[in-house]
Amino acid sequence: MNKKELISALADKAGSSKAEADRHVFALIEIISSTLKKGDKITLSGFGNFEVRERAARKGRNPKTGESLMIKATRIPAFKPGAVLKASLNGSKK
Repeated sequence: MNKKELISALADKAGSSKAEADRHVFALIEIISSTLKKGDKITLSGFGNFEVRERAARKGRNPKTGESLMIKATRIPAFKPGAVLKASLNGSKK
């Protein structure tokens, strides 16, 4: 499902217009992005957690030349699914 399909599905499910659903999806993405940018975690009970993970600096290798190089430390967004979501994907009830 892409963003356009998500907006259509949200509009149908909520009984609202696609324009309104688009504003809601955009707002949700902005809230999640800004919260993670601050380093905070978002917990949605039954669904999962959005968080920022620190990836340490490490040695890497250029696959083209074989030359060693240092890859700098980065912060990456991560999602950890909740128990209810995992159970629903596996056909059981939690």
